Amino acid sequence: MFVVATAGHVDHGKSTLVRALTGMEPDRWAEERRRGMTIDLGFAWTTLPSGGTVAFVDVPGHERFVPNMLAGVGPVPAALIVVAADEGWMPQSAEHLAALDALGVAYGLLAVTRADLADPGPAMAQARAEIAASSLGAVEAVAVSGRTGAGLPELRTALDRLAGGLPAPAVDDPVRLWVDRSFTVRGSGTVVTGTLGAGRLRVGDEVEVAGTEETVRVRGLHSLGEARPEAAAVARVAVNLRGTPRDLIGRGDALLTPGRFHRTDLVDVRLTGDPAADLPAALTLHVGSAAVPVRVRPLGVDTVRLRLARPLPLLVGDRALLRDPGRHHVSGGVRVLDVAPPPLARRGAAAARAAVLAGLDGRPDLAGELRRRRLVRAGALIRMGVPAQVTPVAGDWLADAEHWERLGVQLTEEVTRYAREHPLEPGIPVDALRQRLALPDRALVEALVRPPLRVHAGRVGAASVDVLPEPVARAVRRVRAEYADRPFRAPEADHLVELGLGPREIGAAVRAGALLRLADNVVLLPDVLDDAVKVLAGLPQPFTLSAARQALDTTRRVAVPLLELLDRRGATRRLPDDARMIVP
Repeated sequence: MFVVATAGHVDHGKSTLVRALTGMEPDRWAEERRRGMTIDLGFAWTTLPSGGTVAFVDVPGHERFVPNMLAGVGPVPAALIVVAADEGWMPQSAEHLAALDALGVAYGLLAVTRADLADPGPAMAQARAEIAASSLGAVEAVAVSGRTGAGLPELRTALDRLAGGLPAPAVDDPVRLWVDRSFTVRGSGTVVTGTLGAGRLRVGDEVEVAGTEETVRVRGLHSLGEARPEAAAVARVAVNLRGTPRDLIGRGDALLTPGRFHRTDLVDVRLTGDPAADLPAALTLHVGSAAVPVRVRPLGVDTVRLRLARPLPLLVGDRALLRDPGRHHVSGGVRVLDVAPPPLARRGAAAARAAVLAGLDGRPDLAGELRRRRLVRAGALIRMGVPAQVTPVAGDWLADAEHWERLGVQLTEEVTRYAREHPLEPGIPVDALRQRLALPDRALVEALVRPPLRVHAGRVGAASVDVLPEPVARAVRRVRAEYADRPFRAPEADHLVELGLGPREIGAAVRAGALLRLADNVVLLPDVLDDAVKVLAGLPQPFTLSAARQALDTTRRVAVPLLELLDRRGATRRLPDDARMIVP
């Protein structure tokens, strides 16, 4: 399907032309037909000579209904500009063209209507010149008469050519269906309509309502007046939503693929049109079918920050326009540069931000986003419209390579500093290190750790400690000197304190391998285990706890945990009668 929106001045025959092409009545309201003037959006379709289908979004031409016109044009990829031969280029022709230009619409066709009432040549020449200066560029033009039917076959053929020149629809992209109508059908419930510009919808799909973030299910789909199990872009669709109240969704809202869009009320954009400095502080942003009041903060010659009155599901690269409703003036188009911009709280932040924005072009740029954000979740980038095709550093976290390398260096420095300031602790707590590095997730800390550092028991420290603080090392030397001739005797707790070996000091010595802890306040020199096995091997096998204690010349306080340690290490085996034997 090929979808095209009409555009042009009021009473230039847009609806008459659509009616003549399709045989359908685009004006839905009795008031519209009575007044002969389109007020709201109309929809009709027909088959082209190639066998393809064109669907028309017929928009109002009166200046009072420009917001309605923009709701119809916003999501549509091509435009049929209509100019009457007997009146020529008019004010609303110019405003509609300005809107198309602001939205970046690049495909279009000119129809000069009422060619039976006046020579279409002058109107056609002027209109083509005006259009050529816009984003549409040079367009094909056809003179027609909705009353006589003259030129309609040529217009159908021209529409076929226009359709053939459109880019292939992005049917695998996520769905963002901007809603232009919402109504209730008895027995079916809430139905919304819109132009499906990308992706595909299926009956049974779950979609998010942008305004509420609620998930709803697609109960039914219609396109071109027929029920369908599936609709793919580009298409006009009517979506029946299961169990959805009528007041939950309306024009300007959107149905979204769950989890694929970032809703934002703050965006940085580039302008085309009026200079940033000349913009009023309050304007209306038109994007898709939405019209949202915004506050404008200039950040450069052609870049501004917009504060939206309500969040919208926007992506990097989106096209929209700013309009001053009080002056009936299109201030210009905008291209979204950033949907999650940083705050401007510090002195000079606005100028620095303007310099950054000057280098952005609105095209998704993974490397640039990583460089600017340093650390970001892959899902957050995807919801901004930036492909995240790079290996995460931890979980779904992505990092700029240079920043990640600097963090690794900084982590080592912080661990070393902490060890120097707290020599008796087994390392810096992971959460403390996370705060020092200003990291959002402790998983990032753990991913940065490289040998000889390690993560153990919630702390980051050296895998081994070769050097003890001098007071601790001196105390260990005294233990070694005092117990060299009685290696299986352990200092009593009060004597350890006298030596300067409290719990923290003992812990540091044990981690350094300078002492062997058997139990609380029971420590031996670290090289006694092999000697103990040799002594016990000289006993008649199996041997009792008492025999072991006597052979080792130690106390029960030491012998019990020492034998249990040898059991755990497989040097001895405990028998059912509590005797033990050396394992060969």
